Amino acid sequence: MTVYDIRPANEADAPAIGAIWRSGWIDGHLGFVPEELVAERTEASFHRRAPQRTGDTSVAVTQEGNIAGFVMVVEDEVEQVYVSADHRGGGVADLLMSAAEQRVRSAGHTATWLAVVAGNARARSFYTRCGWTDAGLFDYRAAGEAETIAVPCHRYIKQLPPTT
Repeated sequence: MTVYDIRPANEADAPAIGAIWRSGWIDGHLGFVPEELVAERTEASFHRRAPQRTGDTSVAVTQEGNIAGFVMVVEDEVEQVYVSADHRGGGVADLLMSAAEQRVRSAGHTATWLAVVAGNARARSFYTRCGWTDAGLFDYRAAGEAETIAVPCHRYIKQLPPTT
């Protein structure tokens, strides 16, 4: 059984984050988001954005030092959650979600939310299993190069217990 350490990301992690982000984004989004967003989400775009986001990011690291997955949290939003295909099914996503919820709670929020594209059944099932509630459809405004792009998503929410 692989043991994972959850820690804040640093600049050296950015290439691995970019690669996992791109691969996971393709798995969960192709066919479910507007084509204009697909055109924006090139391999280079993920590798360009990953270093800019390390301050928002926690990573799951194997004992060998490999990045197995990551989660990005901004304010009360769990913005990105991705696990490397090689580590899916091993509990990494559960650890990352727990870390994200703790980060939101530590920032003083009593609830958290995330957006997931409607067609991403695997992610939606995972969030439900983790105690999140589907609060309905909305258009998430994804950042593009020149403007934001409306992406049909479900908003999932979760009430957080107080810190002890």
